[in-house]
Amino acid sequence: MPDNKWQPQRVAMVVNPIKAQAGVARDALIVACRKAGWADPVIYETEIDDPGFSMARRAVESGADVVLAAGGDGTIRAVGESLVGGEIPLGLVPLGTGNLLARNLHADLTDPHHSVDVALFGSQKAIDSITMHLETEDGRTEDHRYLVMGGAGFDAQIIADTKDDLKNLVGWAAYGEAGMRHLFSHPRWARFSVDGGPWESRLVRSVMVCNCGELTAGLILVPKAKLDDGYLDLVVMSPRSVLGWLGMVAKVAFRHRHDLPVIDFYSGKSVRVEFHEPIECEVDGDLLGSITALESIVDHRSLRVRVPPSQAD
Repeated sequence: MPDNKWQPQRVAMVVNPIKAQAGVARDALIVACRKAGWADPVIYETEIDDPGFSMARRAVESGADVVLAAGGDGTIRAVGESLVGGEIPLGLVPLGTGNLLARNLHADLTDPHHSVDVALFGSQKAIDSITMHLETEDGRTEDHRYLVMGGAGFDAQIIADTKDDLKNLVGWAAYGEAGMRHLFSHPRWARFSVDGGPWESRLVRSVMVCNCGELTAGLILVPKAKLDDGYLDLVVMSPRSVLGWLGMVAKVAFRHRHDLPVIDFYSGKSVRVEFHEPIECEVDGDLLGSITALESIVDHRSLRVRVPPSQAD
């Protein structure tokens, strides 16, 4: 890819204005564009009922050459979904608590100035996205696209019950506090099929469909998962006791290679999961309500992301 420093770009940013460093990110972008001799960027703010979908579409329609997402995983998902399948790259300015896509791309999580520079002058990497078709508790169907992880059960319960004031105070550790309160919620029966293969039934606590493997605090949930390998990874968790939870946590924290009966991994290009009773669902940290089934399909290398040259395709 040609060096973007020598090409004037029409730049847009979708920013979540309530994030602590939103103003820093906005100012850094304006200064960087002016130093490069380009037109001032067009900046759109997210709203309570729209984390960035319509703003990103307006940016595309206005002729932007790159669209930056400044916010948490929800803002990045909304902007990324609007750019999937096109030529316009996504620039990451992570300002959230989890910042999972940025983590898995080994981006700088602390310096918006550096993130803006990469978004404007970096190279490109094509990554996968995942489409999730949901069947809801009230009989409707919905389609969503995400970039990191989606699932039903324990993970959605944690997101729903994490206290915002505690998250602002201690960051990602607030998820751990919410998790402790749901350790012994009742499991649900589920059956699942990968790539149209045989059905398996399990009493589960959580089912996650992952596009990448790294969580917060350096934890690796799916060691073999890659953002651009053309596969999704299904994680089925079924701990029923304190010992089961401890074993699963130890496997993730210390990356044990030994198989455990409380956590199973599957890889494929599509997966369908059906639940015996309604269960909470989320994608990239956004709650989607109660569902009775989900079906996910990977869309290989469907989104372009700006990254440092050392990580480019």
